Amino acid sequence: MANMPPTPSRPGELLVAGQYAVDRARPLAPVGGLPSFAVTDRSMGRTDLIAVQIQRQFAPRPRLMQVLATPIDGLIVPVAYGSAADACYAIATAPPGPNLLTRPEAWAEAELLDCVLRPVAHVLERLRQLGVTHRNIRLDNVFQAASGRPVVLGVCWVAPAAMAQPALFEPPYSAMCLGAGRGDGSIADDVYALGVLLLCLAQGRVPLKHLVDAAIIRRKLELGTYSALASDERLPPIVGDLVRGMLAEDPEHRPTPAMLLDPANARGRRVAARPPRRAQRVIAISNIEVWNARSLANAMADEPEAGINALRSGDVEAWLRRGLGDAQLAAHLEELLRHRTLDASVPDHNTESSLLMRAICALDPLAPLCWRGIALWPDGIGPALAAAMVTDPDTTNRLQDVIFREEVGNWGALRPDRCDCAVLRMDARQQRSWAQQRGRDAGVLRLTYLLNPLLPCASPILATRWVANLTDLMASLEDLAGRIDHSQTDPMDTHIAAFIAARLERRLDGDITNAEGKSDEVQCLAPLRMLAQLQVRLRSGAAPGLAGWLADRVGPALASWRNRQRRREVRERLTGLVSQGYLAPMLVVLEDPVGRSADAHGAQAAEVELARIDSELIDIAHGAVARSAAAFRVGQEIAAGLGLAALATVLIAAALG
Repeated sequence: MANMPPTPSRPGELLVAGQYAVDRARPLAPVGGLPSFAVTDRSMGRTDLIAVQIQRQFAPRPRLMQVLATPIDGLIVPVAYGSAADACYAIATAPPGPNLLTRPEAWAEAELLDCVLRPVAHVLERLRQLGVTHRNIRLDNVFQAASGRPVVLGVCWVAPAAMAQPALFEPPYSAMCLGAGRGDGSIADDVYALGVLLLCLAQGRVPLKHLVDAAIIRRKLELGTYSALASDERLPPIVGDLVRGMLAEDPEHRPTPAMLLDPANARGRRVAARPPRRAQRVIAISNIEVWNARSLANAMADEPEAGINALRSGDVEAWLRRGLGDAQLAAHLEELLRHRTLDASVPDHNTESSLLMRAICALDPLAPLCWRGIALWPDGIGPALAAAMVTDPDTTNRLQDVIFREEVGNWGALRPDRCDCAVLRMDARQQRSWAQQRGRDAGVLRLTYLLNPLLPCASPILATRWVANLTDLMASLEDLAGRIDHSQTDPMDTHIAAFIAARLERRLDGDITNAEGKSDEVQCLAPLRMLAQLQVRLRSGAAPGLAGWLADRVGPALASWRNRQRRREVRERLTGLVSQGYLAPMLVVLEDPVGRSADAHGAQAAEVELARIDSELIDIAHGAVARSAAAFRVGQEIAAGLGLAALATVLIAAALG
């Protein structure tokens, strides 16, 4: 007998990957900003594990999970990943101790260098070599077993990159983005977060704790990150010099992780950063007062309507010339405004948004793509779509505009020295092509699943299930078939169709695309055809419940059979196949080209016979008057003849009489 997988021994336990029992009755401190629970390895008996619960709309980072299959010293890595019931969990090694928020006192310089800087730099250098980033370095996600021991970086793969990062630990060009749209970034962004971490530990407090994220971003842009966070407080000399370089505004000016392994060398290579040029007078964008070009770009991104009004009114150009003293930048914006005005005689919201995006890029070359009040990096489009897909239709519409207008490629062309604009333009065209294949909404939904390989299906039908692959989809539909009203719910909605098309071969998407706008008969067979192919390819076994569900939804296809006897036979054959649970034979019975042809010929012959009968009835109806007149005339003639015969008879009788 084959070995059966172990089963949970407690009512509150859920088994993940057939081995790890997650005890939801024993919650632990959040890890990486997500809920975590105690775990027992049922095969090995290990208890030094945790289960981090994945959020449904925030998919993990698949490439990072794959890369971290090989452990890295100083970093919590995934051990297993899988769903159980309505949730999904990432199993990981437990943190060695509490996070750094539990040590509010200022750290000594030697401990900062030996226990924080070097261990974290070693991890970041290894990640750089693997071509990935961490993007989740902050006080509550860095752990230490005991004072004097090297710190360990927490989880970084359970959600989109930097999604949970507060603005304090992110460069302004990342902090201003949608939480899920910050993208993987570069290892220089991790160096920046490490610099903020060192600064917080050296001060023994969290700077700017009383400010909201938007205010922190503006303060960093106005003063520069180091000045905004360190203020007038003196840091230990070596740490202070290192942090100043690590918090450079331009990521190209920050030291690499390899350099940080030798603090003395990194300290000697410090790049002197000029403070941002401050204007002589302020300019206000919707009550946001700004003093330099980068702050102006950020304010215009946050308040797009006020920003475009200030741009078109000439206030921005005048402030750049007279207040900031940057005539070259003012001339560039003037030229940009003139060209965009000539290109569009009647500006619409897309034209205005494109103009504002270009102006922001000119004012701040480090800024992300800003479009109608949202900001994101190109590789953050997929996670941003997933995060907004269900709960934020307004953001979804703005992201759709970015995709269909290929604004990622246009944005990349504005900053060729900081990105590979050819790659960005190719990606933008491909995304638009994918999104256009099934119309605006359904196409973007399919693109969302394509860009998020670990995202579960968000269909309302599957709200109580975690379905992240096609095998789970078939099993879930089969299970739900016995609990749902077949007459009210179709087993294939837009989400499920897009999910299947994204996870399987592209040509399957044609079954749904070709059905759109067609007859009820064609539309009702599309789900059966798609799921039948899925069942065959996955070899998922019999699904009598799903077969019955689909059989109850093919009424229009049954009604299309013209011959009543044939229709009754098809229904009986279909009923017999439902119990077997295989969908392909059901599709064969309903489509049946030979039977359909015979039914069509019979219907055609019946129509011809009916037409003949109708013609005769029409002829009869049209000839009634003529036949009546002829009958009257014949009747008169017969009556006259009978009268003459009677008279002749009487005369003969009289003569003989």
